[in-house]
Amino acid sequence: MKLAVDAMGGDKAPAEIVKGAVEAAKKYPCEIVLVGDETQITEILRDEPDWQNLPLTIKHADEIISMGEHPADAVRNKKNSSIVVATRLVQSGECDAVLSAGSTGAAVAAAQLILKRIHGIGRPAIATPFPTPKGVTLLLDSGANVDSKPEHLVQSGIMGSLYAEHVLGKKNPRVGLLNIGEEDTKGNEQAKETFQLFKNMTTINFTGNAEGRDIPAGDFDVIVCDGFVGNVVLKFGEGMALTIFALIKEAIENANVATKLGALLLMPTLKELAKKMDASEYGGAPLLGVNGCCIISHGTSSAKSICNAIGVANGYVKSNILEKIKAALDQQKF
Repeated sequence: MKLAVDAMGGDKAPAEIVKGAVEAAKKYPCEIVLVGDETQITEILRDEPDWQNLPLTIKHADEIISMGEHPADAVRNKKNSSIVVATRLVQSGECDAVLSAGSTGAAVAAAQLILKRIHGIGRPAIATPFPTPKGVTLLLDSGANVDSKPEHLVQSGIMGSLYAEHVLGKKNPRVGLLNIGEEDTKGNEQAKETFQLFKNMTTINFTGNAEGRDIPAGDFDVIVCDGFVGNVVLKFGEGMALTIFALIKEAIENANVATKLGALLLMPTLKELAKKMDASEYGGAPLLGVNGCCIISHGTSSAKSICNAIGVANGYVKSNILEKIKAALDQQKF
């Protein structure tokens, strides 16, 4: 596998992006092309021992798309931006996947404008793994589109089900529609119409409406919603996790000696729990529905997160999930 990494995208770019790529080059059987300012990237690599012996190359790009720019306009106007150049490497077949921790809107726009949507997809969707006691629940869409029609949500369900099965290893994945109640009469018109479309399908294991509390419970393998709701849910979950661990830490620091000793005994368990809740363990989320592998990472991604995101890209390409999605959509009528 050969992966194009947007070295200039993200709050901690290019340093953490480059370091994460170096870690991944040692860990995964893949070649990595670092796309961005060659001078800056080379300067960072000088601090990495023996990087010249790793499967790493640099592709110069002298423009950057910032978070405040209009995504589609920036992609069209900044032809030599790191995310555009990286995405073109996938379009040309030189690379198998593209990864960015920069502007999500720019990454999605580049994928749609350059790679194009696959036939039968009206809206691509970001499929984000949400940690649960039972593994992960795949939440999509988590931010690619704020408005979606019922048929778009059904397409997300098909793609999410296939990804959960062939990449995450979920057998006959349970698909749910995020709603305000379990009954099929609940929700707005979009939700009720989408429910009926899902209910009439036989190609996926649709198990009904899912409420907000079902996401962290892990009772569904895939939960479908539009990108507006999904992004709110995702960021609420991130904030809640940080708050809970901050409250636990504060309680321990202010406790008596006996409680602190008890907390010390629980430390291995608490560390394991923190690891399960750590978004950097998953690294990135695939944008499903475009002609190529596009992995989107969090803007605050660390080197560890980027390394793990490259692992996500590796799994995507190896599973041949894109062809499986195309085949499923060809058989589906909307």
